[in-house]
Amino acid sequence: MEFERDVLVSPMGEVPVIEGELVTAIRTLADRGVGKKTIAREVGVAVNTVRRYLRQPIEAGVQVRPAARRLTDEWRQEARSLYTGPAAGNAVVVQRLLSERGLSISVRTLERAVADIRREHQVAQLATVRVETAPGDQLQIDFGQKRLQIGGVRVRIFLLVAVLSYSRRLFVKAFLNERGADWREGIAAALTHFRGVPRTLLGDNARPLVRARDRATGTVIFHPAYLAFCRDWDVQPRACAPYRARTKGKTEAGVKYVKRNALADQAFDSFAALEQHLGEWMMIADQRRHGTTHEAPMVRFDRDERARLRPLPARALPRREQRLRRRVALDAFIDVDTVRYSVPHRLVRDHVDVVIAEQILQVFHGSVLVATHARSTEPFAQVIDPRHYEGLWRRPMAPPEDAASSSLAVLGRDLAEYGAIVAGGSQ
Repeated sequence: MEFERDVLVSPMGEVPVIEGELVTAIRTLADRGVGKKTIAREVGVAVNTVRRYLRQPIEAGVQVRPAARRLTDEWRQEARSLYTGPAAGNAVVVQRLLSERGLSISVRTLERAVADIRREHQVAQLATVRVETAPGDQLQIDFGQKRLQIGGVRVRIFLLVAVLSYSRRLFVKAFLNERGADWREGIAAALTHFRGVPRTLLGDNARPLVRARDRATGTVIFHPAYLAFCRDWDVQPRACAPYRARTKGKTEAGVKYVKRNALADQAFDSFAALEQHLGEWMMIADQRRHGTTHEAPMVRFDRDERARLRPLPARALPRREQRLRRRVALDAFIDVDTVRYSVPHRLVRDHVDVVIAEQILQVFHGSVLVATHARSTEPFAQVIDPRHYEGLWRRPMAPPEDAASSSLAVLGRDLAEYGAIVAGGSQ
């Protein structure tokens, strides 16, 4: 089907008006159920032109010009007042309010009318004033994720990054998950690494840290376990405002720096090799010339911040107190962060509670301790106690001697000592 594609210019010389025959063709095709895009291709006009003419009322023998898409000065001023007032920056609300006052206009037209206001608002939201803190005042914390090849397998690694806001000294620790216990263990490791405690601890609104937040009052309700941890270490927890991650921009930048500089796309033979690499890299990062301070973080730390940090707690504090619920698989294993631990085979398909400390993992069936293992961080490792399979005619293959082992001898302690710990309630 071919149509004339000439257009007429309205007497006012403002908006082109297409031939009446094309308008008739547009309406005819639309009545037949043809889509607007197909009609636009057939008659040779823009899709929006088709939409505008189909919205107009039909008058016998008269071609109705589509309504003007520009606001008069009076309506434009009214739209801008509504946008900055009762509409609270929402063009859809402005459209509804204007419709109630007798003006029918598209949201896109309104957006053009308030474009400069929107742009100024966006710039104001993005603009950030760098806030420098005093030495020893603040430690910023955050988690990042990265997939790495470990032992020939691609594994998702979780990275806790902590940055001292004044000196920019950086600490990073790798985990296989990002639960509350991982946050607390990582923060404790960072404080121990810096050999001191700052006044405040600034994090985001992650679930393991913040349970709820009242935006109206700015009140933050921290997770009880995290709050207890901060009280033990005598540090004041703080949380940045929602959707304002730049509040903790130093650690945000630190996470990117770790992923791009420390790790990139390197492969590691084991998780232990990754941890060793990060430990060596941190010493290098402390000596680099920082782009903002133009000094090495270690220089600023030794000169100004070391003496301002408060001493670490006099007594050793628990770093990880984690309890998980697991169901025993048919091969008498439970899975914790990709690591599989054996339990007595009689518990197959039953549920057990797993208590994870920093170095050991204990499995309880009800109130009965049924298994104790050395905690492993090697992805997809198997930690086996052969006694769990006594009475079976086939047993799982024991791991190599250098792999994760269920023997507590590797920790330099025996079961009696751990029994005393559990009995004493210091788990």
